[in-house]
Amino acid sequence: MSGPLEGVRVLELAGIGPAPFCCMMLADAGADVLRVERTRGGLSGAMSSGSGEDSTRPHWDLMNRGRRSLAVDLKEPENVELVLKAVAKADILIEGWRPGVAERLGLGPDVCLERNPKLVYGRMTGWGQEGPLAQRAGHDIDYIAISGALWSIGRNGDRPVPPINLVGDFGGGGMLAAFGVLAAMVEARESGRGQVVDIAMVDGASILMTMVHALKEFGVWKEERGANILDTGAPFYEVYETSDGKYMAVGAIEPQFYGELLKGLGLDSFDDLPAQMDREAWPAMKERFSAIFKSKTRDEWEKIFDGTDSCVAPVLSPSEARMHPHNLARSAYVDIEGQTHPTPAPRFSRTPSSIVRPAPQPGHGGEETLHEWGVL
Repeated sequence: MSGPLEGVRVLELAGIGPAPFCCMMLADAGADVLRVERTRGGLSGAMSSGSGEDSTRPHWDLMNRGRRSLAVDLKEPENVELVLKAVAKADILIEGWRPGVAERLGLGPDVCLERNPKLVYGRMTGWGQEGPLAQRAGHDIDYIAISGALWSIGRNGDRPVPPINLVGDFGGGGMLAAFGVLAAMVEARESGRGQVVDIAMVDGASILMTMVHALKEFGVWKEERGANILDTGAPFYEVYETSDGKYMAVGAIEPQFYGELLKGLGLDSFDDLPAQMDREAWPAMKERFSAIFKSKTRDEWEKIFDGTDSCVAPVLSPSEARMHPHNLARSAYVDIEGQTHPTPAPRFSRTPSSIVRPAPQPGHGGEETLHEWGVL
């Protein structure tokens, strides 16, 4: 293991989406994460250790990388007891089930903190542990809907556009969870007392909107979509189609960067251009920029803006992004046993993160972890 979290033990009660993403980040940073998979059927007191040819092949879900897996039937009391023995050895527990599920299985925070008073018990949900929606099903799109985030994303006169599941699941969920449990662990090491961390994606999406609320308070943000400086309302913060059907992203907010943009577009010598922040002129300027960008290919525009501070970049597909020169120079992607993974982030100068193993098949390597933790 390597990374700043080397020596930290994390027990992951397997779920989907943001909880595995949080545990991926912890594992990348050096934590020893044991993923407990729920199985069904007659696994009375038994463990799946991942024997067989298929169990040694990497699982398709890259977010499960860096850890080992234990597969048990948690409806069997002896298996619950086995997990509780692992709880006693862990620093952090992460679960992503609906409120009350862990309690019904005998793995709720009261039971776990009794076994390990220093444990940080992270609860990752969409709606939180209480409130009128706490027991309702939901997905990223629902959580960001009531946070105000979804309303704010989209073009003028059109419907809101879901930003895939980056804002709720991963930004407002998984990353907030990683921050929360690590903050609580720092405190627990000082106080000797653990605690429950209630991580709700709706809360995370709301806090990500802080700057929008600030700009609204300042009087420079309208609730109308596509009418603001960062939501495609401004011509200098927009995506433009090129002649080959591809796209360029423009983010030239500051005046000096806007000047570089105008220069690249061949507009720097025009004296009749409106002021950059003249909102009344924005629609006409967008049309003008659109026509110019449509006159050349994406590759041609890349060459024109290369080496400038115009804040213009090509819009790449995920597969194209892997081969961009900047990403190659930073080794932003790495191949692990035939799978391409985004490289761990952030980067630490003295205790670098790493992907110590690909995603395991369910049940593979868990028994080894239990021996190392002194559970077996």
